[in-house]
Amino acid sequence: MSFRDNIARTILAILLVLSSSSCNSFEFPKFNFPTFPSNNNGNIGSASAALQPGDTVAVVGASGNVGKLVALRLSDTYRVNGIVRDASSVSSFFEGRDNINLYESDLLLQNDESSSSSLRPALQDANAVVICTGTTAFPTKAWSRNEDKEVTQDVWGALLESKFNIREAVSKLDQLGLNTPYNVDTLGNEMILRAWNSCAKNKKKRAILLSSIGVQRRDKMPFPILNTCGVLDAKAAGEADLIKTAAENGYSYTIVRPGQLFGGPYDNNYYLGTLFQLDKDVATQDVQVGLGDELLGDTLRSTLAEVTAQLCEADCGRDMDFAVVNVKGSSPSVEELQTRLQGLSIA
Repeated sequence: MSFRDNIARTILAILLVLSSSSCNSFEFPKFNFPTFPSNNNGNIGSASAALQPGDTVAVVGASGNVGKLVALRLSDTYRVNGIVRDASSVSSFFEGRDNINLYESDLLLQNDESSSSSLRPALQDANAVVICTGTTAFPTKAWSRNEDKEVTQDVWGALLESKFNIREAVSKLDQLGLNTPYNVDTLGNEMILRAWNSCAKNKKKRAILLSSIGVQRRDKMPFPILNTCGVLDAKAAGEADLIKTAAENGYSYTIVRPGQLFGGPYDNNYYLGTLFQLDKDVATQDVQVGLGDELLGDTLRSTLAEVTAQLCEADCGRDMDFAVVNVKGSSPSVEELQTRLQGLSIA
């Protein structure tokens, strides 16, 4: 049996274990891999206007652990339209924030007119969109339509039908309408932008996509393992569509690539950082940013939310993609963080 066959069998076993109730998350060991050059040059090419206090920002995925922090932080400066699957699951988190309005939409219904229609009330007044949606890299309960049931039977059925070809099996799970990377990070994101472009009544200024490190390094270890079920491919397609759509519609884009997410809130138990309530110690609060996809490390959710807010409030990071991770050191001041983000455009 070849080395490649052994790897395939090992990954197959991982998929079946992850899809069961006994294990809902997975983390790869940390390795010190070298960085690789990026093709991104950080140019700023959009003529769209800067966001102003009181503008409306639509936060897609505002009930997720990252999305709720992003929505809460942005509400310090802007009106926020939070797009969620179930408003009752997060309404208490935003209690007292009268400038946050929640709108329900099921992004898995990409071919259903009702899904696109349900997005319009949240998007029609939006000057900016921040996309915080995502799913796990491997099958877990997070892949079920409502993230509340096992997908083991679906995974087994797809594997058997595809004769244990993993990519073909995942494609069959896509077709079942599950919360897979392709349905979330590719089709879902395309639908969001399409709906915004068609219904916006106010000036569209910028769109921000929270993606992942590794998207541009899918052929470099350890990212091929993470990409076994196509999560990085799906995110890459979503990124490409954002860049194309922003250019066609006259607004700026920003792609932010965090590492493994750490820190609260811990409401979602399908990811490593929430399952074990992992956090960074006080000595690992500094923030490193770098153009393209060259960094390795972990990212606090609170850091990601603050970076997203600073992109909007300081009007920086336009028409570029960059990575952000936490490193040893104390948390930077707002001014220091703004300087680092602004420096990306001249790097």
